[in-house]
Amino acid sequence: MTKTIFKLMIILSFISCSKESSGDDSTPTQTMYFPPLTGTTWETQSISDLKWNQNAVQPLLDYLELKHSKSFIVLVNGRIVLENYFNGHSATTNWYWASAGKTLTSTITGIAQQEGLININNKVSDYIGQGWTSETTTQENLITCKNLLNMTSGLDDSTDDVDPASLIYKANAGTRWAYHNVYVKLQDVVAQASGQTWQNYFNAKLRDKIGMNGTWVQIDNNSVYASTSRSMARFGLLMLNKGKWDNTTILNEAYFTEATNTSQNINLGYGYLWWLNGKANYHLPQSQLTLPGSIIPTAPNDMFMALGKNDQKIYVVPSKNMVIIRMGDAADDVNLALSDFDETLWEKISALYQ
Repeated sequence: MTKTIFKLMIILSFISCSKESSGDDSTPTQTMYFPPLTGTTWETQSISDLKWNQNAVQPLLDYLELKHSKSFIVLVNGRIVLENYFNGHSATTNWYWASAGKTLTSTITGIAQQEGLININNKVSDYIGQGWTSETTTQENLITCKNLLNMTSGLDDSTDDVDPASLIYKANAGTRWAYHNVYVKLQDVVAQASGQTWQNYFNAKLRDKIGMNGTWVQIDNNSVYASTSRSMARFGLLMLNKGKWDNTTILNEAYFTEATNTSQNINLGYGYLWWLNGKANYHLPQSQLTLPGSIIPTAPNDMFMALGKNDQKIYVVPSKNMVIIRMGDAADDVNLALSDFDETLWEKISALYQ
């Protein structure tokens, strides 16, 4: 009997040690945490618990403040490791996502498809009627919802206006990648297919199911989302978990996988309105140049990103079970979604855990 108890104690000790260690010896393995849908409760985890470098924290925060940031959040396994606000911003202040909100449209499009309302392989005119562009019927009929998701509509990208007169033929759909505001037509597609307003469908199918706040607002004829930084973090956490919130599937994993992998063979660094790190090459917005290497060489290769004007950021890093949020004004007084700011920021983030 004594020998049996001794063996049991050894086995239990081994199981306990296995749960406390991970593939890399520096970060404890934990279950994924999801904050309650209401209230301000959100579990935290300390830098010391993660065995990260405390000395790297202040240089990171100093850099963020210097670069006109308003908020910065780091989640690991869903728990808040860092949450900092700058320049008069607070946890209850809403701020615009800019083009980082494209990923919300991508996600809702996937939800509408899994509900059988749309098929992204169908042409856009099946849902919003013909004549939504200035193209010929034959040219317009080549444009599918998937072309809007992966930025291969073939429409002229010299303007971001989306009235029919501005949507002019440049190339056949699927043959040219160009960053274009025409993706917003997917919001019309979903509204028509669901029989609801875009905002009502979004709130019911995504926002309220993961406890976000926020609203869609019109800025310069563009539909832009605005919310607290924690709401942005909630969305990042949903995507870290492949479309699941705790045990509830919000977005099916098949669509999630398509959305966060290369979606066409022109810009390898682009999925369905998500930017992808670690690919062999990529294109920048407003450019037809193919640039070699990873978008952010200093960041993990498996990272996928929501990137918006004036450096609104959602970084999702599956290999680290990490979500990072940055909101604020332009880091370097420019309006690009991608800039040298990303590379330097990731050097400082990486110093936390390397």
